[in-house]
Amino acid sequence: MIYLYLFITFFKIGLFGFGGGYGMLSLIQSEVVHHWGWMTTSQFTDIVAVSQMTPGPIGINSATYCGYTACHNAGYGIGMSVLGSATATFALMLPSFVLMILISKMFMKYMKTNSVQSIFTGLRPAVVGLLAAATLLLCTKDNFSTPDENMWQFVISVMLFVATFVGTMFFKVNPIKMIVMSGFAGLLLLY
Repeated sequence: MIYLYLFITFFKIGLFGFGGGYGMLSLIQSEVVHHWGWMTTSQFTDIVAVSQMTPGPIGINSATYCGYTACHNAGYGIGMSVLGSATATFALMLPSFVLMILISKMFMKYMKTNSVQSIFTGLRPAVVGLLAAATLLLCTKDNFSTPDENMWQFVISVMLFVATFVGTMFFKVNPIKMIVMSGFAGLLLLY
């Protein structure tokens, strides 16, 4: 039965996940962590980190890992967990595939009309909001700790967050380099 729920959940995310993979992250977390309880927030954060470091779109990578983790946490073996990965990935991609086939000709024809441009004007702020929500949803004590629990981990986590933000935003440091450097710094400072 988990496969049906995985399919419905990720189909819905694929259907309403405007803004690409990063825009989908808050939707995915909301569903797999808060609504279904298939995994913890820290497991989801690990999935996001691995999804960013592996080749491919982050939304699809996250769906693949979430499908596997959901089935694995439900007690299924490796083979059935791989089927969960395939189900979540297929369900996430299916709406985009079908919609792009159906509207590609119409979009090219009507792309310059005021109605279509107005729709995209309305969607742009929503996409930025989804990206901001994904960021804020990941700012939890699982990722940063708290000053009461572990002051050292909290300070280092906040410093790494600020350094990564400043490095990518203002100095245009490659995000892959920032991920590697942050992982190395975390290994040195928090081990």
